[in-house]
Amino acid sequence: MENFTPFSALAGGCLIGLSAVLMMLLNGRIAGVSGIAGGLLTPVAGDWGWRLAFVLGLIGGPLAYMALGGQLPDIQFPVSSPAGLIAAGLAVGFGTRLGGGCTSGHGVCGVSRLSPRSLVATGAFMFTGFATVFVIRHVMAG
Repeated sequence: MENFTPFSALAGGCLIGLSAVLMMLLNGRIAGVSGIAGGLLTPVAGDWGWRLAFVLGLIGGPLAYMALGGQLPDIQFPVSSPAGLIAAGLAVGFGTRLGGGCTSGHGVCGVSRLSPRSLVATGAFMFTGFATVFVIRHVMAG
């Protein structure tokens, strides 16, 4: 939060919203990253190309930003071993499957459509995040 600027946050939010709208308009699909990436693991004829392009765009976007002179934030993973990072990734993947989608599918696309399932899922994501921060900063830190 030390380098937060409202303009960059607003610009990022607008780009995410625009991409979700374009995905729905042009492809008739929800821009849920976990569902799109998961579809690459179980390919369906005629469905693989756009999914691959979407995932490559997620990877290529930051690379293009850096090529244009932008600087990405310094992201650190406070884990003691790669096994901890792998376990965290697997837990997120399990939770995404259990919740029927991820924050992009539920939080961006589902909430904007007033989907009851997405409203509940996003509330659960937010509550869990708040509780995790509280426990780590106030319970475990003391």
